[in-house]
Amino acid sequence: MKYLLFVALGGACGAVSRYLLANWMHSLWEGPLPVGTLLVNLLGSFGIGVVYVLLVEKQLIHPDWRAVLMVGFFGAFTTFATFSLETIRLLEEGHLAHALGYTLGSVVLCVLAAGAAIHLSRLLA
Repeated sequence: MKYLLFVALGGACGAVSRYLLANWMHSLWEGPLPVGTLLVNLLGSFGIGVVYVLLVEKQLIHPDWRAVLMVGFFGAFTTFATFSLETIRLLEEGHLAHALGYTLGSVVLCVLAAGAAIHLSRLLA
């Protein structure tokens, strides 16, 4: 039961953080590309990489934080379901180049962000 509460707490914080950050970015960008979601996915991928090294590899954080941070916070913060829907919306609106760029950019950049975070965290921790 304790871990369910940890996941719920982290998930609530992650969801609220995603909502606030994505909306703020969308208010700054008027083009068809959903940059708020892209930024959230990049930050989430980077953040989960850092937490993975500190928690799983280096064991510098108590294991209970895995439920809060990795499962809860970053599980709710990253937005690949939203990403998928926005990609379909771009395709339906005839923005094929934007949809392809958004898809490739999201996948490649988020994988690179997670890899960079893991590499940097291994060096620094």
